[in-house]
Amino acid sequence: MSATRPKIKARPPTRPRLGKIGESVPRSDGTPKVMGEFAYASDLHAADMLWGHTLRSPHAHARIAEIDISQAVGMPGVHAVLTHADVPGRKTYGLEFTDQPVLAIDRVRYFGEPVAVVAAEHPEQARRAAEAIRVVYELLEPVADPERATEMEPLHPDRPTMGHGYRDDPRSNVVRHMVIRHGDPETAGDVTVDGVYEVGSQDQAFLGPESGLAIPDGEGGVDIYVATQWLHVDRDQVAPCLGLTVEQVRVHLAGVGGAFGGREDLSMQIHGALLALHTNRPVKFVYNREESFTGHVHRHPAKIWCEHRATRDGRITCVRMRILLDGGAYASSSTTVTSNAASFALGPYRVDNALIESTSVYTNNPPCGAMRGFGAVQTCFAAEAQMDRLAAELGIDPVELRLLNALAPGDYLPTGQLIDGALPTAEVIRRAAALEPPAPEGFPRDPIRLPGGAGNTTRGAGVHRGVGFAVGFKNICYSEGFDDSCAARVQLYADGSATVHCAATEVGQGVTDVILQVARTELGTDRITLAPHTTATVGSAGSASASRLTWMVSGAVRDACRAALEEQERREGGEVDVERVHHHRPTTPLDPETGQITGERAHVALAVAAMRAVVEVDIDLGLTRVVWVGTAQDVGKAINPQAVHGQIEGGTAQGLGLALMEEIQTRDGRIVNASFTDYLIPTALDMPPVTVVLVEDPEPDAPYGAKGVGEPPAIVSVAAIAAAVRDATGRALTRVPIRADDICL
Repeated sequence: MSATRPKIKARPPTRPRLGKIGESVPRSDGTPKVMGEFAYASDLHAADMLWGHTLRSPHAHARIAEIDISQAVGMPGVHAVLTHADVPGRKTYGLEFTDQPVLAIDRVRYFGEPVAVVAAEHPEQARRAAEAIRVVYELLEPVADPERATEMEPLHPDRPTMGHGYRDDPRSNVVRHMVIRHGDPETAGDVTVDGVYEVGSQDQAFLGPESGLAIPDGEGGVDIYVATQWLHVDRDQVAPCLGLTVEQVRVHLAGVGGAFGGREDLSMQIHGALLALHTNRPVKFVYNREESFTGHVHRHPAKIWCEHRATRDGRITCVRMRILLDGGAYASSSTTVTSNAASFALGPYRVDNALIESTSVYTNNPPCGAMRGFGAVQTCFAAEAQMDRLAAELGIDPVELRLLNALAPGDYLPTGQLIDGALPTAEVIRRAAALEPPAPEGFPRDPIRLPGGAGNTTRGAGVHRGVGFAVGFKNICYSEGFDDSCAARVQLYADGSATVHCAATEVGQGVTDVILQVARTELGTDRITLAPHTTATVGSAGSASASRLTWMVSGAVRDACRAALEEQERREGGEVDVERVHHHRPTTPLDPETGQITGERAHVALAVAAMRAVVEVDIDLGLTRVVWVGTAQDVGKAINPQAVHGQIEGGTAQGLGLALMEEIQTRDGRIVNASFTDYLIPTALDMPPVTVVLVEDPEPDAPYGAKGVGEPPAIVSVAAIAAAVRDATGRALTRVPIRADDICL
């Protein structure tokens, strides 16, 4: 029996403008999204479907003494009430480590942890049934302060991240501790500056909440339609928990309303499938906004201690940094974030001597994981503030100091890796610094263009203008020995038309257009159909993360297209069907004791961005307005220049949010601002004009020379905007987001 296909809201057909590599192509999903006709995961519907709801913990840390579902199971419309005892297979799952219960077993470790799931005829019936479940909790002291986490009782006594090649750390609640020792960390300098910096926890704030639909296939398997970032890894986590083979679980991409790392971890996938198989009916989940805040990982809050030493003429001689990351209740991708924070802590500068310590810890705070630029955002903010302090101490122009120390091909990273690809740091700095900001605007002026904007309370008397500059960089693709790959399948027909299969997830970044552009370029035809993104017809494409998907998809589709043409030529026509898997050049892990490379490289490639920001600040009221942003970015080769500009503007918006307004507030582990009323994100009124310069220096080993572009702007914009506010106020401002009180004190 085949799976019932969900019904999707119909929309009128659109004819996208076609294009090949290097041409600007309007987004194929742009018109339906703007017109409100795009089908998101929350729009899915299947005949006879039930609605799922999750009962979540009201405590950050507690022991579960009893779960009583007797009242809930007899309520009208309720078809299933499941707890951990009903999970037929493995009881735990996880993106990198299986440390997270499908449903809480004997204790809860964060506010909002799933305890039970319900399926009912109507969402309100499911909600009321969940409220009727009686759970007896014995409260435990929460581990809320990451600086004290290593001194408290372990949240995971089995230490799930140990024994995986990381540096052994006997302290409790350590997710990963790593050290990078480069040269002689005792090397002195003529000038030393130090500082302590903090970064708050940021939510990905995607507009489409977690949602999906699970449909039993009538033969013991299940089809899951979900908004996600990595179809095959979702499947590989779900199947063991259901006690099924991976072939019995098929995951299909539903319409995604943004991701930014928050959909790498599972949300409703296992819960929906459990209920669907238990009831033998389709089950749909749609989280509300508050549930979404507690139902996905966030950016790691961080505290960073820095010391930079330099000669009188501005050469950096030594950097020492200590990084502490709050990973929350479960590991997620904290081990990778720990490494990235350390690996890119120095910024894109030549530093011959360094000591970098990076530690992530378990706490009872909300779980943290991947978010755009993960790890590099936090350390770029600290490192660039230090560069400005160093420039001030030396009396050197901040841009000139950065140029003097700019990293280039032939230099070495602090991990000992030789930079043998494209990294035009100096050119990027010069191109950004050369951008001309707008002239100061006089007073009086339209209040909408004053700090405070639509809620304006200033008239300009206390408004000061500031200019900031920052540079940041990050790795492209996965690192440290991860076998990163992407599969693509091409069906080439006798009439010259083709169908391309690829499980790459379109999360709003435009990868579907990249796939089609590559196929058109290689096959020489516009008659190309992109098949649905699913685990059922093609191998894994990997995740929409780490700025990797353009690179990997381009390679896989290119290779499959070329193989299909060769096969068709060999057969002298007819239909061919080929699949190819693209791998980037191999990487190896870092030495767990020294942080040095154990092979040729730990990172595949690097990308750098520089940004100049202009702000206005009312120093009496603490109100801030970003007036203009100018940025230059190393993009390798722009596959779709228009889409690249869009990615840079989007990353800048997220950096602006973290710099000035976005922060998850917690009290004893509980999120207290879980709504877009209380958790503020930039609106169109907050976004300044963004001038973008694309620096195209093709990466030698990348397909078409292309690099990913989504993360560098989010990394550098936080530092640049914070620097501009410092310039306007004269205050140190060592924490983001910058609050009004920080300015007015």
